[in-house]
Amino acid sequence: MATASKKAKVVKTAPDPYQPNPWYAVRNSKVHGKGCFARQFIPKGTRISEYVGDRVTWAEADARYEGYDVNDNHTFLFIVDRKTVIDGGVGGNEARFINHSCDENCESTVEKSRVYIDAIKDIQKGEELGYDYQIGRDKNDPPNVDEIYACRCGSPKCRGTMLFPAKRPKPKKKKRAAGKTAAAKRGKKVAKKAAKKVAKKAAKKAAGKKAAKKAAKKVAKKAAKKVAKRAKKTARR
Repeated sequence: MATASKKAKVVKTAPDPYQPNPWYAVRNSKVHGKGCFARQFIPKGTRISEYVGDRVTWAEADARYEGYDVNDNHTFLFIVDRKTVIDGGVGGNEARFINHSCDENCESTVEKSRVYIDAIKDIQKGEELGYDYQIGRDKNDPPNVDEIYACRCGSPKCRGTMLFPAKRPKPKKKKRAAGKTAAAKRGKKVAKKAAKKVAKKAAKKAAGKKAAKKAAKKVAKKAAKKVAKRAKKTARR
């Protein structure tokens, strides 16, 4: 089902939805099946058409297409609000043939529970009309849902699917700012240098203690020898 966004009211009125549309003609499309192509230059802001069809509840729409092939994306259901869906395939007009485009030149607008197609860009004669279907995702979607609703609009902005939002890649780890990284590197370097200095000082101190201990041992040994020598002399007397 396509959805429409509520936008500010467009001044121009839509042509009669059940009469041949003066703005576009239907013919085969490279994007998908049939498409709508501008008969003449369409200025930005033009209300091109109203999207009409059988107005049903969500439950009725689900029941109507219950046995529908899940691998077929060709439906004309258009969400109006939480209660109403327009089935353009029943009693609809040619607006149902406007294809999806990721680089849209039209947009769908809901006003007083009616859906309109408005030009958001100047559209040249012969150009195909297209708006973003923004078909919502559902937890019950089959694993190949992006293949089923694949987009072939050919635009450089194409996200590859009519579904919205597009399938998001796994979040990447945030990169640190260059300044912060440089500062961190400098801090690490300073800390390493300081640690080296402390270690050197401690080693020097330890070496000094060792030398002092050795010297003290030497002096004590010498003194002990002296005492022993004196004791020997005294014994002789």
